[in-house]
Amino acid sequence: MTTGYLGPAGTFSHQALLAYAPGVDAVPIASTPAALAAVRGGEVAAALVPFENSVEGSVAATLDGLADLAAPPLSIRGEVLLPVHFVLAARPGTTLADVRTVVTHPHAEAQCRGWLRSALPAADVLPSASTSTAARAVAAGTYDAAVCAALAAEVHGLALLADDVADSEGGVTRFVLAAPRSAPAAPTGADRTTLVLFEREDAPGALLAMLTEFAARGVNLTRLESRPTGAGLGSYCFHLDADGHVADARVGQVLTALQRICAAVRVLGSYPRADGAASRPLSAGNADGDYAAAEDWLAAVRAGTAG
Repeated sequence: MTTGYLGPAGTFSHQALLAYAPGVDAVPIASTPAALAAVRGGEVAAALVPFENSVEGSVAATLDGLADLAAPPLSIRGEVLLPVHFVLAARPGTTLADVRTVVTHPHAEAQCRGWLRSALPAADVLPSASTSTAARAVAAGTYDAAVCAALAAEVHGLALLADDVADSEGGVTRFVLAAPRSAPAAPTGADRTTLVLFEREDAPGALLAMLTEFAARGVNLTRLESRPTGAGLGSYCFHLDADGHVADARVGQVLTALQRICAAVRVLGSYPRADGAASRPLSAGNADGDYAAAEDWLAAVRAGTAG
């Protein structure tokens, strides 16, 4: 399967794709919006894009691209978690004292800001479309040094000035595989469902009403955040990750309830969790068998044989 990734070669997205699908026909693409557009346009079958980082948070370009109601819908087919290790790289012969300009992706800069301020207080830190693009620009002589992956430094022939320059240990980035919308794979028992909810109107309790549907059915949320819709100040949509699969009765019940109370619900997919954590209801009475038994009971009530 031809799969796009945030390029060029040597980015963390490239590493994540190689870890997720070794041997895949990998196609570097200049930006996350371009990668999603390439999927929608049929230029690639899918694209692996950065979704969130344990230090810096979610990647706005990915969230907004997936939530775009005016564009053909995409599905998340899977995810991969990649430990992120940053280095400071420069052309061979450069010393730390020579560095006046540092280039990197904004998410990388945010994760290394303290180190850069301490080690290179006088250097200008400039943005790049990706960490590998930054390394390539340094190799071309445009900038003095790049914060990037060790693989990017190797690909572009750079030397390491410093290793492990992140401010926090244990940084992890989550990547998702986006493809044209299709039915999700069968549940594995360790699944995640990703949604975007658009409120019907800005009213007191609107978000509470949405969240209550999850709580009432014992569905755990592992991520919740708001993003502007672009329709004006105060207009937001809500991005959520929930434990479970759309095939689970409790998750299906949540979705049907949300469809009634929201202006729109975009289901981005149900897919296996990269960490393998099992999905289970958080409260009694919310297993699939409980819902089936309740439906049987209701049918009997309507038939006049129970209740």
